Amino acid sequence: MPTRALHMRKIRELIRLKYEARLSHEQIAGALAISKGVVAKYVARIERTGLEPGVLISMPDVEVMARIAPAARPVNYGGRVKPDFAHLHAELKRPNVTLMLLWQEYCAANAGALTYRYSQFAELYRNYVATLRRSMRQVHRAGEKLFVDYAGQSIGYGREGDRAQIFVATLGASNYTFACATDHQRLVDWSGALVRALEYIDGVPALIVPDNAKALIADPDRYEPRASATVADLARHYGTAILPARPYRPQDKAKVEVGVQIVQRWILARLRDGKFATLAAVDAAVGDLLADLNTRPFKRLPGSRESAYTLLDRPALKALPVSRYEFARYHEARVNIDYHIAIDDHFYSVPQALVHQKVEARATARSIEVLHRGERVAAHARSYIRFGYTTLPEHLPAAHRAHLEWSPGRLIRWGEKHGAACGEVIRRILSSRPHPEQGYRACLGLLRLERQHGAPRLEAACARALLLGSATYQTVASILKRRTESLPITAKAEWASPEHAHLRGPKYYQ
Repeated sequence: MPTRALHMRKIRELIRLKYEARLSHEQIAGALAISKGVVAKYVARIERTGLEPGVLISMPDVEVMARIAPAARPVNYGGRVKPDFAHLHAELKRPNVTLMLLWQEYCAANAGALTYRYSQFAELYRNYVATLRRSMRQVHRAGEKLFVDYAGQSIGYGREGDRAQIFVATLGASNYTFACATDHQRLVDWSGALVRALEYIDGVPALIVPDNAKALIADPDRYEPRASATVADLARHYGTAILPARPYRPQDKAKVEVGVQIVQRWILARLRDGKFATLAAVDAAVGDLLADLNTRPFKRLPGSRESAYTLLDRPALKALPVSRYEFARYHEARVNIDYHIAIDDHFYSVPQALVHQKVEARATARSIEVLHRGERVAAHARSYIRFGYTTLPEHLPAAHRAHLEWSPGRLIRWGEKHGAACGEVIRRILSSRPHPEQGYRACLGLLRLERQHGAPRLEAACARALLLGSATYQTVASILKRRTESLPITAKAEWASPEHAHLRGPKYYQ
Protein backbone atom coordinates (compact mmCIF):
# COMPACT_ATOMS: atom_id res chain seq x y z
CA MET A 1 0.00 0.00 0.00
CA PRO A 2 1.51 3.43 -0.88
CA THR A 3 2.50 5.63 2.04
CA ARG A 4 0.00 8.33 1.08
CA ALA A 5 -2.85 5.82 1.54
CA LEU A 6 -2.31 5.75 5.31
CA HIS A 7 -3.38 8.86 7.20
CA MET A 8 -0.67 10.56 9.27
CA ARG A 9 -2.80 10.13 12.39
CA LYS A 10 -2.70 6.36 11.93
CA ILE A 11 1.05 6.40 11.38
CA ARG A 12 1.59 8.18 14.70
CA GLU A 13 -0.82 5.81 16.41
CA LEU A 14 1.07 2.85 14.90
CA ILE A 15 4.33 4.15 16.39
CA ARG A 16 2.71 4.58 19.82
CA LEU A 17 1.10 1.14 19.85
CA LYS A 18 4.28 -0.58 18.64
CA TYR A 19 6.88 1.10 20.80
CA GLU A 20 4.96 2.36 23.83
CA ALA A 21 2.07 -0.09 24.22
CA ARG A 22 4.22 -3.00 22.95
CA LEU A 23 1.35 -4.57 20.99
CA SER A 24 1.84 -7.27 18.41
CA HIS A 25 1.45 -6.60 14.71
CA GLU A 26 -1.85 -8.49 14.71
CA GLN A 27 -3.19 -6.37 17.58
CA ILE A 28 -2.07 -3.12 15.92
CA ALA A 29 -3.70 -4.21 12.68
CA GLY A 30 -6.97 -4.87 14.50
CA ALA A 31 -6.85 -1.57 16.37
CA LEU A 32 -6.13 0.52 13.23
CA ALA A 33 -8.27 -1.54 10.80
CA ILE A 34 -5.33 -2.25 8.50
CA SER A 35 -3.58 -5.43 7.44
CA LYS A 36 -0.63 -7.00 9.26
CA GLY A 37 1.41 -6.58 6.08
CA VAL A 38 0.94 -2.81 6.17
CA VAL A 39 1.96 -2.76 9.84
CA ALA A 40 5.11 -4.74 9.06
CA LYS A 41 5.96 -2.45 6.13
CA TYR A 42 5.71 0.71 8.21
CA VAL A 43 7.63 -0.79 11.13
CA ALA A 44 10.46 -1.67 8.73
CA ARG A 45 10.50 1.92 7.38
CA ILE A 46 10.49 3.38 10.90
CA GLU A 47 13.41 1.23 11.99
CA ARG A 48 15.29 2.07 8.79
CA THR A 49 15.34 5.75 9.82
CA GLY A 50 17.62 4.94 12.80
CA LEU A 51 15.71 7.38 15.00
CA GLU A 52 14.22 6.75 18.40
CA PRO A 53 10.41 6.33 18.15
CA GLY A 54 9.91 9.17 20.67
CA VAL A 55 12.04 11.52 18.57
CA LEU A 56 10.26 10.49 15.36
CA ILE A 57 6.78 10.98 16.82
CA SER A 58 7.68 14.49 18.01
CA MET A 59 8.60 15.67 14.49
CA PRO A 60 6.19 17.61 12.20
CA ASP A 61 4.06 15.57 9.84
CA VAL A 62 5.96 16.60 6.72
CA GLU A 63 9.31 15.57 8.19
CA VAL A 64 7.98 12.25 9.49
CA MET A 65 6.55 11.46 6.08
CA ALA A 66 9.84 12.37 4.41
CA ARG A 67 11.76 10.00 6.71
CA ILE A 68 9.51 6.97 6.29
CA ALA A 69 8.56 7.43 2.61
CA PRO A 70 10.00 4.75 0.28
CA ALA A 71 12.86 5.71 -1.99
CA ALA A 72 11.67 6.91 -5.38
CA ARG A 73 12.18 4.28 -8.03
CA PRO A 74 13.61 5.67 -11.29
CA VAL A 75 11.21 5.54 -14.22
CA ASN A 76 13.80 3.97 -16.47
CA TYR A 77 14.87 1.33 -13.99
CA GLY A 78 16.69 -1.85 -14.93
CA GLY A 79 18.26 -0.34 -18.08
CA ARG A 80 15.04 -0.57 -20.09
CA VAL A 81 14.54 1.71 -23.09
CA LYS A 82 12.26 4.61 -22.20
CA PRO A 83 9.39 5.11 -24.68
CA ASP A 84 8.78 8.51 -26.31
CA PHE A 85 5.45 9.21 -24.61
CA ALA A 86 4.81 12.51 -26.44
CA HIS A 87 5.12 10.64 -29.74
CA LEU A 88 2.84 7.87 -28.48
CA HIS A 89 0.20 10.39 -27.40
CA ALA A 90 0.23 12.02 -30.84
CA GLU A 91 0.14 8.68 -32.68
CA LEU A 92 -2.92 7.51 -30.72
CA LYS A 93 -4.91 10.32 -32.32
CA ARG A 94 -4.44 8.82 -35.77
CA PRO A 95 -7.23 6.57 -37.10
CA ASN A 96 -7.16 2.92 -35.95
CA VAL A 97 -3.96 3.27 -33.91
CA THR A 98 -4.02 1.46 -30.54
CA LEU A 99 -1.67 1.37 -27.55
CA MET A 100 -1.05 -2.34 -28.18
CA LEU A 101 0.10 -1.59 -31.74
CA LEU A 102 2.44 1.14 -30.48
CA TRP A 103 3.87 -1.23 -27.85
CA GLN A 104 4.57 -3.83 -30.52
CA GLU A 105 6.32 -1.21 -32.66
CA TYR A 106 8.32 -0.06 -29.59
CA CYS A 107 9.50 -3.63 -28.98
CA ALA A 108 10.37 -4.15 -32.66
CA ALA A 109 12.33 -0.89 -32.83
CA ASN A 110 14.36 -1.88 -29.76
CA ALA A 111 14.95 -5.54 -30.53
CA GLY A 112 17.89 -6.87 -28.53
CA ALA A 113 17.50 -4.23 -25.78
CA LEU A 114 15.55 -4.44 -22.54
CA THR A 115 11.98 -3.22 -23.08
CA TYR A 116 8.88 -2.92 -20.94
CA ARG A 117 6.14 -5.49 -20.83
CA TYR A 118 2.83 -4.22 -22.14
CA SER A 119 1.29 -3.75 -18.66
CA GLN A 120 4.26 -1.61 -17.54
CA PHE A 121 4.26 0.22 -20.87
CA ALA A 122 0.56 1.11 -20.52
CA GLU A 123 0.95 2.19 -16.88
CA LEU A 124 3.88 4.49 -17.71
CA TYR A 125 1.86 6.02 -20.55
CA ARG A 126 -1.10 6.67 -18.23
CA ASN A 127 1.26 8.32 -15.72
CA TYR A 128 2.55 10.56 -18.51
CA VAL A 129 -0.96 11.53 -19.58
CA ALA A 130 -1.77 12.50 -15.97
CA THR A 131 0.93 15.20 -16.20
CA LEU A 132 -0.78 16.87 -19.17
CA ARG A 133 -3.42 19.58 -19.01
CA ARG A 134 -6.98 18.31 -18.76
CA SER A 135 -7.76 19.34 -22.33
CA MET A 136 -4.81 17.33 -23.67
CA ARG A 137 -5.36 14.14 -21.70
CA GLN A 138 -8.29 12.82 -23.69
CA VAL A 139 -7.33 11.13 -26.95
CA HIS A 140 -9.28 12.67 -29.84
CA ARG A 141 -9.14 10.87 -33.18
CA ALA A 142 -7.88 12.87 -36.13
CA GLY A 143 -10.64 14.58 -38.10
CA GLU A 144 -13.29 13.41 -35.65
CA LYS A 145 -14.45 16.43 -33.65
CA LEU A 146 -14.59 20.20 -33.93
CA PHE A 147 -15.46 21.85 -30.60
CA VAL A 148 -17.17 25.26 -30.82
CA ASP A 149 -18.24 27.90 -28.31
CA TYR A 150 -18.28 31.63 -27.62
CA ALA A 151 -15.75 33.29 -25.34
CA GLY A 152 -17.08 34.94 -22.22
CA GLN A 153 -15.06 38.06 -23.04
CA SER A 154 -16.15 40.53 -25.71
CA ILE A 155 -14.50 43.53 -27.44
CA GLY A 156 -15.98 47.00 -27.67
CA TYR A 157 -16.23 48.85 -30.99
CA GLY A 158 -18.04 51.78 -32.61
CA ARG A 159 -20.56 53.46 -30.35
CA GLU A 160 -20.49 52.94 -26.63
CA GLY A 161 -22.26 49.71 -25.76
CA ASP A 162 -21.48 47.86 -28.99
CA ARG A 163 -19.65 44.62 -28.15
CA ALA A 164 -18.20 42.08 -30.57
CA GLN A 165 -18.79 38.46 -29.54
CA ILE A 166 -15.83 36.11 -30.08
CA PHE A 167 -16.54 32.68 -31.59
CA VAL A 168 -13.93 29.95 -31.02
CA ALA A 169 -13.54 26.56 -32.74
CA THR A 170 -10.88 23.96 -31.85
CA LEU A 171 -10.06 20.66 -33.56
CA GLY A 172 -9.84 17.79 -31.10
CA ALA A 173 -6.70 16.00 -32.26
CA SER A 174 -4.41 18.92 -33.14
CA ASN A 175 -5.89 21.78 -31.06
CA TYR A 176 -5.82 23.85 -34.28
CA THR A 177 -7.89 26.92 -33.40
CA PHE A 178 -10.10 29.37 -35.29
CA ALA A 179 -11.66 32.56 -33.91
CA CYS A 180 -13.77 35.34 -35.38
CA ALA A 181 -15.95 38.24 -34.25
CA THR A 182 -19.74 38.33 -34.66
CA ASP A 183 -22.36 40.92 -33.82
CA HIS A 184 -24.43 38.74 -31.49
CA GLN A 185 -24.80 35.08 -30.51
CA ARG A 186 -28.00 34.50 -32.44
CA LEU A 187 -28.67 31.56 -34.73
CA VAL A 188 -27.53 33.48 -37.80
CA ASP A 189 -24.25 34.39 -36.03
CA TRP A 190 -23.60 30.79 -34.96
CA SER A 191 -24.34 29.54 -38.47
CA GLY A 192 -22.10 32.07 -40.20
CA ALA A 193 -19.24 31.46 -37.76
CA LEU A 194 -19.50 27.67 -38.21
CA VAL A 195 -19.28 28.05 -41.98
CA ARG A 196 -16.19 30.25 -41.62
CA ALA A 197 -14.59 27.79 -39.21
CA LEU A 198 -15.04 24.90 -41.66
CA GLU A 199 -13.54 26.98 -44.44
CA TYR A 200 -10.60 27.94 -42.20
CA ILE A 201 -9.73 24.31 -41.42
CA ASP A 202 -10.41 23.52 -45.10
CA GLY A 203 -12.45 20.43 -44.39
CA VAL A 204 -15.33 18.84 -42.52
CA PRO A 205 -15.00 16.81 -39.28
CA ALA A 206 -17.20 13.83 -38.47
CA LEU A 207 -18.78 15.69 -35.52
CA ILE A 208 -19.30 19.28 -34.43
CA VAL A 209 -19.59 19.62 -30.64
CA PRO A 210 -21.25 22.85 -29.42
CA ASP A 211 -22.46 23.78 -25.98
CA ASN A 212 -26.22 23.61 -25.35
CA ALA A 213 -26.73 27.19 -26.56
CA LYS A 214 -30.40 28.13 -26.87
CA ALA A 215 -29.80 29.56 -30.34
CA LEU A 216 -28.55 26.18 -31.57
CA ILE A 217 -30.30 23.43 -29.64
CA ALA A 218 -34.06 22.99 -29.85
CA ASP A 219 -34.15 20.43 -27.03
CA PRO A 220 -31.10 20.38 -24.67
CA ASP A 221 -31.90 16.92 -23.33
CA ARG A 222 -29.07 15.22 -21.47
CA TYR A 223 -29.31 11.97 -23.40
CA GLU A 224 -30.89 12.97 -26.72
CA PRO A 225 -30.22 16.66 -27.41
CA ARG A 226 -31.91 17.79 -30.63
CA ALA A 227 -30.41 20.49 -32.82
CA SER A 228 -32.62 23.21 -34.30
CA ALA A 229 -33.85 22.70 -37.85
CA THR A 230 -31.41 25.27 -39.23
CA VAL A 231 -28.40 23.65 -37.55
CA ALA A 232 -29.50 20.22 -38.75
CA ASP A 233 -29.84 21.70 -42.25
CA LEU A 234 -26.27 23.03 -42.07
CA ALA A 235 -25.02 19.63 -40.90
CA ARG A 236 -26.75 17.90 -43.83
CA HIS A 237 -25.19 20.35 -46.29
CA TYR A 238 -21.67 19.60 -45.05
CA GLY A 239 -22.18 15.90 -44.39
CA THR A 240 -21.41 16.10 -40.67
CA ALA A 241 -23.37 15.72 -37.44
CA ILE A 242 -24.07 17.99 -34.46
CA LEU A 243 -23.40 16.37 -31.09
CA PRO A 244 -24.11 18.88 -28.28
CA ALA A 245 -22.17 18.53 -25.04
CA ARG A 246 -24.23 17.12 -22.18
CA PRO A 247 -25.61 19.73 -19.77
CA TYR A 248 -23.47 20.12 -16.63
CA ARG A 249 -20.71 17.91 -18.10
CA PRO A 250 -17.73 20.27 -18.64
CA GLN A 251 -15.47 17.35 -19.55
CA ASP A 252 -17.41 17.00 -22.81
CA LYS A 253 -16.15 20.39 -23.97
CA ALA A 254 -12.83 20.70 -22.12
CA LYS A 255 -11.04 21.10 -25.45
CA VAL A 256 -12.91 24.24 -26.48
CA GLU A 257 -12.91 25.64 -22.94
CA VAL A 258 -9.13 25.61 -23.02
CA GLY A 259 -9.24 26.92 -26.58
CA VAL A 260 -11.32 29.85 -25.35
CA GLN A 261 -8.77 30.50 -22.58
CA ILE A 262 -5.92 30.45 -25.10
CA VAL A 263 -7.76 32.88 -27.40
CA GLN A 264 -8.50 35.18 -24.47
CA ARG A 265 -4.86 35.17 -23.31
CA TRP A 266 -3.05 35.33 -26.64
CA ILE A 267 -5.51 37.32 -28.76
CA LEU A 268 -8.09 39.22 -26.73
CA ALA A 269 -5.58 40.34 -24.09
CA ARG A 270 -3.45 41.86 -26.84
CA LEU A 271 -6.45 43.74 -28.19
CA ARG A 272 -7.65 45.02 -24.81
CA ASP A 273 -6.58 48.62 -25.50
CA GLY A 274 -7.45 48.63 -29.19
CA LYS A 275 -9.85 51.19 -30.66
CA PHE A 276 -12.10 49.70 -33.33
CA ALA A 277 -14.58 51.61 -35.43
CA THR A 278 -16.47 48.64 -36.84
CA LEU A 279 -17.17 44.95 -36.23
CA ALA A 280 -15.15 44.16 -39.36
CA ALA A 281 -12.12 45.88 -37.82
CA VAL A 282 -12.40 43.68 -34.70
CA ASP A 283 -12.73 40.57 -36.85
CA ALA A 284 -9.68 41.51 -38.91
CA ALA A 285 -7.58 42.13 -35.78
CA VAL A 286 -8.55 38.72 -34.36
CA GLY A 287 -7.71 37.05 -37.67
CA ASP A 288 -4.29 38.70 -37.82
CA LEU A 289 -3.29 37.06 -34.51
CA LEU A 290 -4.54 33.56 -35.34
CA ALA A 291 -1.39 32.56 -37.25
CA ASP A 292 0.81 33.41 -34.25
CA LEU A 293 -1.45 31.39 -31.94
CA ASN A 294 -1.43 28.30 -34.14
CA THR A 295 2.34 28.34 -34.76
CA ARG A 296 3.25 28.82 -31.08
CA PRO A 297 5.12 25.67 -29.87
CA PHE A 298 3.42 23.35 -27.39
CA LYS A 299 4.93 23.23 -23.91
CA ARG A 300 4.66 19.50 -23.22
CA LEU A 301 4.19 18.06 -26.71
CA PRO A 302 6.35 18.35 -29.83
CA GLY A 303 5.42 20.82 -32.55
CA SER A 304 2.61 23.36 -32.67
CA ARG A 305 -1.10 23.46 -33.43
CA GLU A 306 -0.38 24.07 -37.07
CA SER A 307 2.13 21.23 -37.44
CA ALA A 308 -0.18 18.84 -35.57
CA TYR A 309 -3.06 19.94 -37.82
CA THR A 310 -0.98 19.26 -40.94
CA LEU A 311 0.07 15.84 -39.66
CA LEU A 312 -3.15 14.65 -38.00
CA ASP A 313 -6.40 16.47 -38.74
CA ARG A 314 -5.89 17.82 -42.25
CA PRO A 315 -5.51 14.39 -43.96
CA ALA A 316 -8.50 12.98 -42.03
CA LEU A 317 -11.03 15.77 -42.73
CA LYS A 318 -13.69 15.31 -45.40
CA ALA A 319 -13.65 17.70 -48.35
CA LEU A 320 -15.83 20.80 -48.28
CA PRO A 321 -18.88 20.76 -50.58
CA VAL A 322 -18.74 22.77 -53.80
CA SER A 323 -21.24 25.40 -52.63
CA ARG A 324 -21.20 27.39 -49.42
CA TYR A 325 -24.11 26.90 -47.04
CA GLU A 326 -26.80 29.59 -47.32
CA PHE A 327 -28.44 30.42 -44.00
CA ALA A 328 -32.02 29.13 -43.84
CA ARG A 329 -34.81 29.46 -41.31
CA TYR A 330 -37.62 26.94 -40.99
CA HIS A 331 -41.24 27.98 -40.48
CA GLU A 332 -44.25 25.84 -39.71
CA ALA A 333 -47.48 27.04 -41.31
CA ARG A 334 -51.02 25.91 -42.06
CA VAL A 335 -52.25 26.52 -45.60
CA ASN A 336 -55.05 29.08 -45.69
CA ILE A 337 -58.19 28.69 -47.77
CA ASP A 338 -56.55 30.93 -50.37
CA TYR A 339 -53.90 28.14 -50.74
CA HIS A 340 -51.15 30.52 -49.60
CA ILE A 341 -48.88 30.55 -46.56
CA ALA A 342 -47.45 33.66 -44.91
CA ILE A 343 -43.69 34.11 -44.44
CA ASP A 344 -42.65 37.46 -42.95
CA ASP A 345 -45.88 39.17 -44.12
CA HIS A 346 -45.62 37.93 -47.71
CA PHE A 347 -47.87 35.21 -49.13
CA TYR A 348 -46.63 32.25 -51.21
CA SER A 349 -48.84 29.76 -53.04
CA VAL A 350 -48.89 25.98 -52.61
CA PRO A 351 -50.99 23.36 -54.42
CA GLN A 352 -54.68 23.88 -53.63
CA ALA A 353 -55.02 20.28 -52.43
CA LEU A 354 -53.01 21.24 -49.33
CA VAL A 355 -55.57 23.73 -48.01
CA HIS A 356 -55.81 23.37 -44.18
CA GLN A 357 -52.71 21.10 -44.18
CA LYS A 358 -49.60 21.80 -42.10
CA VAL A 359 -46.46 22.45 -44.13
CA GLU A 360 -42.88 23.48 -43.41
CA ALA A 361 -41.15 26.32 -45.24
CA ARG A 362 -37.38 26.64 -45.66
CA ALA A 363 -36.61 30.32 -46.13
CA THR A 364 -33.25 31.69 -47.32
CA ALA A 365 -32.39 35.23 -48.39
CA ARG A 366 -33.19 34.30 -52.00
CA SER A 367 -35.76 31.52 -52.00
CA ILE A 368 -38.72 29.89 -50.27
CA GLU A 369 -39.07 26.12 -50.36
CA VAL A 370 -42.29 24.52 -49.08
CA LEU A 371 -42.19 20.96 -47.75
CA HIS A 372 -45.09 18.66 -46.94
CA ARG A 373 -44.20 15.47 -45.06
CA GLY A 374 -40.60 15.90 -46.13
CA GLU A 375 -41.42 16.29 -49.85
CA ARG A 376 -40.99 19.58 -51.68
CA VAL A 377 -44.32 20.82 -53.02
CA ALA A 378 -43.47 24.41 -54.00
CA ALA A 379 -40.49 26.70 -54.59
CA HIS A 380 -40.54 30.49 -54.97
CA ALA A 381 -38.12 33.37 -55.32
CA ARG A 382 -38.03 35.30 -52.03
CA SER A 383 -40.02 38.54 -51.96
CA TYR A 384 -39.91 41.22 -49.28
CA ILE A 385 -43.05 43.11 -50.37
CA ARG A 386 -45.28 43.26 -47.29
CA PHE A 387 -48.71 41.75 -47.82
CA GLY A 388 -47.82 40.94 -51.42
CA TYR A 389 -48.59 37.65 -53.17
CA THR A 390 -46.34 35.27 -55.07
CA THR A 391 -48.55 32.79 -56.92
CA LEU A 392 -47.62 30.07 -59.39
CA PRO A 393 -50.17 29.37 -62.16
CA GLU A 394 -50.10 25.63 -61.53
CA HIS A 395 -51.36 26.24 -57.98
CA LEU A 396 -54.55 27.97 -59.14
CA PRO A 397 -57.82 26.03 -58.79
CA ALA A 398 -59.15 24.36 -61.95
CA ALA A 399 -61.71 26.61 -63.59
CA HIS A 400 -64.35 23.90 -63.82
CA ARG A 401 -64.06 22.80 -60.17
CA ALA A 402 -66.11 24.32 -57.40
CA HIS A 403 -64.13 26.12 -54.76
CA LEU A 404 -63.94 24.74 -51.27
CA GLU A 405 -66.29 25.94 -48.54
CA TRP A 406 -65.64 29.57 -49.53
CA SER A 407 -66.10 31.19 -52.93
CA PRO A 408 -66.17 34.84 -54.12
CA GLY A 409 -69.94 34.73 -54.50
CA ARG A 410 -70.46 33.37 -51.00
CA LEU A 411 -68.16 36.01 -49.49
CA ILE A 412 -70.01 38.83 -51.30
CA ARG A 413 -73.39 37.48 -50.18
CA TRP A 414 -72.11 37.31 -46.61
CA GLY A 415 -71.03 40.95 -46.82
CA GLU A 416 -74.29 42.17 -48.35
CA LYS A 417 -76.18 40.45 -45.54
CA HIS A 418 -74.61 43.05 -43.20
CA GLY A 419 -75.08 45.97 -45.55
CA ALA A 420 -74.33 47.33 -48.99
CA ALA A 421 -71.08 48.95 -47.85
CA CYS A 422 -69.68 45.71 -46.43
CA GLY A 423 -70.61 43.83 -49.62
CA GLU A 424 -68.96 46.50 -51.76
CA VAL A 425 -65.73 46.39 -49.72
CA ILE A 426 -65.53 42.63 -50.23
CA ARG A 427 -66.25 43.00 -53.95
CA ARG A 428 -63.44 45.55 -54.30
CA ILE A 429 -60.99 43.46 -52.29
CA LEU A 430 -61.60 40.46 -54.57
CA SER A 431 -61.46 42.63 -57.72
CA SER A 432 -58.15 44.23 -56.77
CA ARG A 433 -56.26 40.92 -56.87
CA PRO A 434 -55.01 39.12 -59.98
CA HIS A 435 -56.91 36.11 -58.68
CA PRO A 436 -59.94 36.45 -56.38
CA GLU A 437 -58.65 33.75 -54.07
CA GLN A 438 -55.82 36.04 -53.05
CA GLY A 439 -58.40 38.26 -51.40
CA TYR A 440 -59.95 35.50 -49.28
CA ARG A 441 -57.61 36.16 -46.37
CA ALA A 442 -58.63 39.84 -46.13
CA CYS A 443 -62.33 38.96 -46.45
CA LEU A 444 -62.09 36.44 -43.62
CA GLY A 445 -60.43 39.19 -41.63
CA LEU A 446 -63.58 41.29 -42.07
CA LEU A 447 -65.60 38.33 -40.79
CA ARG A 448 -63.51 38.28 -37.63
CA LEU A 449 -64.04 42.04 -37.24
CA GLU A 450 -67.80 41.49 -37.35
CA ARG A 451 -67.55 38.96 -34.53
CA GLN A 452 -65.45 41.34 -32.48
CA HIS A 453 -67.23 44.65 -33.08
CA GLY A 454 -70.69 43.70 -34.31
CA ALA A 455 -72.38 44.04 -37.70
CA PRO A 456 -73.63 47.70 -37.33
CA ARG A 457 -70.16 49.04 -36.51
CA LEU A 458 -68.60 46.98 -39.32
CA GLU A 459 -71.09 48.35 -41.88
CA ALA A 460 -70.43 51.91 -40.72
CA ALA A 461 -66.66 51.39 -40.91
CA CYS A 462 -66.93 49.92 -44.43
CA ALA A 463 -68.99 52.92 -45.57
CA ARG A 464 -66.36 55.31 -44.24
CA ALA A 465 -63.53 53.32 -45.85
CA LEU A 466 -65.31 53.49 -49.23
CA LEU A 467 -65.78 57.22 -48.84
CA LEU A 468 -62.05 57.59 -48.13
CA GLY A 469 -61.27 55.63 -51.27
CA SER A 470 -59.46 52.86 -49.40
CA ALA A 471 -61.55 49.69 -49.43
CA THR A 472 -59.07 47.45 -47.63
CA TYR A 473 -59.12 45.28 -44.55
CA GLN A 474 -56.39 47.40 -42.92
CA THR A 475 -58.43 50.60 -43.34
CA VAL A 476 -61.62 49.09 -41.92
CA ALA A 477 -59.74 47.61 -38.98
CA SER A 478 -58.07 50.97 -38.26
CA ILE A 479 -61.42 52.80 -38.33
CA LEU A 480 -62.92 50.34 -35.85
CA LYS A 481 -59.86 50.54 -33.61
CA ARG A 482 -59.99 54.35 -33.55
CA ARG A 483 -63.79 54.32 -33.21
CA THR A 484 -64.19 56.87 -36.03
CA GLU A 485 -66.87 54.99 -37.96
CA SER A 486 -69.65 57.06 -36.37
CA LEU A 487 -68.28 60.45 -37.41
CA PRO A 488 -70.70 62.31 -39.73
CA ILE A 489 -70.36 61.64 -43.44
CA THR A 490 -71.17 64.79 -45.42
CA ALA A 491 -70.28 63.65 -48.92
CA LYS A 492 -72.54 61.49 -51.03
CA ALA A 493 -71.56 57.83 -51.05
CA GLU A 494 -70.66 57.51 -54.76
CA TRP A 495 -69.46 54.02 -54.16
CA ALA A 496 -73.07 52.80 -54.08
CA SER A 497 -73.19 52.40 -57.85
CA PRO A 498 -72.23 48.85 -58.84
CA GLU A 499 -70.98 49.82 -62.33
CA HIS A 500 -67.43 51.12 -61.72
CA ALA A 501 -65.15 50.70 -64.73
CA HIS A 502 -62.26 49.30 -62.71
CA LEU A 503 -64.37 46.61 -61.03
CA ARG A 504 -65.54 43.23 -62.34
CA GLY A 505 -69.30 42.99 -62.75
CA PRO A 506 -71.58 40.81 -60.62
CA LYS A 507 -71.69 38.11 -63.29
CA TYR A 508 -67.95 37.46 -62.81
CA TYR A 509 -68.66 35.92 -59.42
CA GLN A 510 -71.65 33.76 -60.38
